[in-house]
Amino acid sequence: MNASPRTTAWSRLPEAARPLIFALVVSSIATAASWLARDSIVATLVGGVFLGATWLLVLRRRDADVHAWGLSLGGVLELPAAPWSKTVREAIVALGWAVLIAALVFPPFAVGFARWWGVRSLAWAAPTKPLDAVLGQLVVIALPEEAFFRGYLQSALDRAWPRRLRLFGADVGLALIVSSAIFALGHLATVPNAGRLAVFFPSLVFGWLRARTGGIGAGLAFHAMCNLLSDGLFRGTGAH
Repeated sequence: MNASPRTTAWSRLPEAARPLIFALVVSSIATAASWLARDSIVATLVGGVFLGATWLLVLRRRDADVHAWGLSLGGVLELPAAPWSKTVREAIVALGWAVLIAALVFPPFAVGFARWWGVRSLAWAAPTKPLDAVLGQLVVIALPEEAFFRGYLQSALDRAWPRRLRLFGADVGLALIVSSAIFALGHLATVPNAGRLAVFFPSLVFGWLRARTGGIGAGLAFHAMCNLLSDGLFRGTGAH
């Protein structure tokens, strides 16, 4: 039986076009959800959109090589699941990478924050419920975004655009830039403020960590740390 015209047209698209179309559709759904949902559930709903899309595009296929997509999460999502000793070891390594990059990036970021907002003295205020804030940033925000943008999108674009350069021990290329640009535009769409485009720059670091470590764990931890730092600086300084 001949393939349908629709199937044939889809299969004839350039390899990079398909993940870009999926990214546009998923980001549009997430944006609509952010506009329509109540503030109390918007983060959870948007995160669910990105996690659901990652499951549909990668994880639901039993033959999916989750390690190649950077989505094994220390072996938790491998079939069969890796021993817990491996998971704990890889979690420690991922956290170590996140702490190292934070030590390099956070001091100049804090200086830039103070100058941008005209803050005379920097102060970081802890959230009122620290455990809830940490878990929320890790599970509700960082995990869904890293799974979709670095696990699915960056990996798919890397396959379509294999030409890369070596940057501080990581092989990166156009996929890093394009996935970060889409990530930033998605943030702008949910909250129409040009300042939201600034997430393009930390996204480059998240993507570099994905390439350097082979998974999303380090980027996930660093992503959550960035959000906690930024939120705490806004609370502590009163900048807005």
